[in-house]
Order: sequence, then structure tokens, then C-alpha cells
Amino acid sequence: MTSKQVLIAIIGAGGVGKCFLSQLEVLARKRPSPQLSLCYICTSKKALYSSDYSAIATDSALSTLGSSSQTPLELPKLADYLASAQSKAILIDNTSSQDVADAYPQFLSRGVSIVTPNKKAFSGSYKLWQDIFAAAAESGAKVYHESSVGAGLPVISTLKDLVDTGDEVTKIEGVFSGTMSFLFNSFAPTSGSGGKWSVEVKKAKELGYTEPDPRDDLNGLDVARKLTILARLAGLPVESPTSFPVQSLIPKELESVSSGDEFLQRLPEFDSQMEETKAAAEKEGKVVRFVGSIDVATKQVKVGLEKFDRSHPIAALKGSDNIISFYTKRYGSNPLIIQGAGAGGEVTAMGVTSDLIKVLS
Repeated sequence: MTSKQVLIAIIGAGGVGKCFLSQLEVLARKRPSPQLSLCYICTSKKALYSSDYSAIATDSALSTLGSSSQTPLELPKLADYLASAQSKAILIDNTSSQDVADAYPQFLSRGVSIVTPNKKAFSGSYKLWQDIFAAAAESGAKVYHESSVGAGLPVISTLKDLVDTGDEVTKIEGVFSGTMSFLFNSFAPTSGSGGKWSVEVKKAKELGYTEPDPRDDLNGLDVARKLTILARLAGLPVESPTSFPVQSLIPKELESVSSGDEFLQRLPEFDSQMEETKAAAEKEGKVVRFVGSIDVATKQVKVGLEKFDRSHPIAALKGSDNIISFYTKRYGSNPLIIQGAGAGGEVTAMGVTSDLIKVLS
């Protein structure tokens, strides 16, 4: 064991986890010091680790994990394991698990830094948010979560820089969901007529842009979680993602149907509602988009449908891109705009990897 070594523990080896592993391999080659050593990796069922923290080869980690007979350590035990090492340890949480998120203060208070795309840690109860950052401040461990909003886009780091350098953020507005972006860009394009709502939802699911049950995207909660995170960073003590108005695009009658498939089957019955919304916007020469906004002065946070001029940057988005506009004192009437792919394994993992580099620095 040398101080020139940093131990890496990974929870979650799905889409983002796989991409992160390959990026970790490249990073370890490019930055030989400190030496990055993978000492623990687990899925929900299997784990791979040894009591002496010996390094797991990153290139074969997934196949070795697949045939492992070890089961994951319970979270308090994993905290013990990492805190007892001779070297500094960093936990990479690639899950969206509330249980793992709830355990962050345990890890941080014992000096284990955390890097994660997990939104639940930072958009859950305001108390958990406070506990996480209090634990980090006390022990000096770091916690970074760039990928919890906008995948690899530098949204959180930009907002932190604005706040830390004394700029005054007055408003944050944007399209925060790749799914919603894709849907509205094809349902209500800036030119041409677009398709029927139910057809576009079905298409988005087939292309892998939605969750297995599209209602998990259409209820607006994913966007509400991201807004909760940004509002808190901007200084508003938002209690939870359900403490402000969030417009759901799920017809009342379909909220309780048993499956995503049944939902898609019945969705065409409700196309007229969305058609009316689209037509009302067109009458004003505008298009409709699903956006989130934070008005810092009036402390108002909201998520839902808004109308935009066709020339507005939010209207002109392409594909499944995200766009986030920061209105601040310094930037005046023209906002600072961040735009680009806001979803996908590779770009999400990139956000995680760049956070890891920050911790190492």
C-alpha cells in the first residue's frame, strides 16, 4: 500500500457502469499517478472484492464479476471496508438507488469521497441534502454529482462557478429531459406538422428514448428531480421534487392502468387533448415544449408545458438534446446557455469520470 494509490469502489455495472469502466481504464493509463486501483465492484446480486484490497483488472472486471460467487457487502459493511483501507477511497455509485443514496453520509463522514449520477441523493428530502454536505465538510471527503443533471453537460459545475464567484442567478430555464426533448421536437416541430402524440410516444419507446414504462418519463418527476437539485444549488431550500407544481402528461384515466404496454395501447384515445394544446400554440405562431424553470427572486419552481416563439433557442432544439439557460446579473439580458446531448451511457459516464478527476486533483 502506498499513498500514491487511490482505491475505487463501484456500485452498479449497467449501461453507465460499463461505459465508466472503459473510461476508467483509459484514465488510469493517461494518469499513472496516483495509481487508480479498482478494489470493489458489485451489481445488485454479485460482487467482486478481496480482504487485502488487491486490484481487480478493469478490462476483465465485468466477466469476472459475472462468474463471481460473492454477494454485495451491506452498505455499512462496505463503508467499514473502504474506511479501513490504508489508501484514500472513492465510491462510484452508478445506480439510481434510494438506499445507496441514504447511506452517503455514512461514507462521507468516514473520509470516503463519492462520485455519482444518482439523482435521488440530491433531490430527495432536504434533510438528506444537508446531511450529505455536512458530512463532507466535516471529514474533508468530496462529493460530486455533475451527471445527476444533464448527463455529461457542465450544468452543475457552471452553476456552482456562478454562485461561488458572487454572480446572482435570477432565473434558470430549460429542457432537462432527453425523452421530452425528443417527443416535442417530433410532435411539434418548428417547421412541418409533426406526428400524433400517441404515435410519437410509441416511437420514442421503440427507439429506447423512454423508460420501459413511458409513464415514468411523462409524469415529469425526472425533470422535477433535476430542478430540485439546481434550485438548491442556487440557494432555494426546496423541500422535495413534489413540493412545487409539476404537470404530468399522463391522462388521469391512464394513471392506474397496470402496464406500460396497456398505457400505450390506450393513449390514442387521448390524442385530441395534446392536439388542442399544439393548435393553441400554433395560433400564436408558437410551439409547445416541456420545460422546467426556477425563478430565484420569487422562489418559484415549476415544470410543465410552455409556449415559445419558433426562433427561441428552446424551440430550436434538435433530437434529444437538453438546453439549460442561466439568467444572471453578470450575463444581463442574454442568458448563458448550455446545450447538447443530455442522456446516454457514454456522456453520463463522462460526467462521472470528469468528477473523478476533480476528486483526484
